[in-house]
Amino acid sequence: MVKTRGIINAVIGIWFVIAPWMLGFSYDAGATSASIVFGSLQVIMSFWGVTKPGWNSWQNWISLITRLWFILFPFIYSLTDGVLWSSVVLGLMTVLLSLWSLNSKARLKLKAVS
Repeated sequence: MVKTRGIINAVIGIWFVIAPWMLGFSYDAGATSASIVFGSLQVIMSFWGVTKPGWNSWQNWISLITRLWFILFPFIYSLTDGVLWSSVVLGLMTVLLSLWSLNSKARLKLKAVS
């Protein structure tokens, strides 16, 4: 299940890399650069953090920060409704997946003790 979450998060990261052209905000250099940088970071950290679940994994913390960024991103750059909803919904989805990944190691330890 951990790998599935990583793959889903990576696909969403890829979406953020191509979103400026797909959603039509490539005219805004700052928003485009931020989307590409944070989307790429999400892809890299999603795959890197897959084998390191838990709260002590810095990769998962970086992923969580990039995902929170996507929730704030459309407000910072005053992007249109379509971009706003896409970014907020996908950002929230990946934040939830990230929190699930951070918590998965704790659950595994709990099962081992039982």
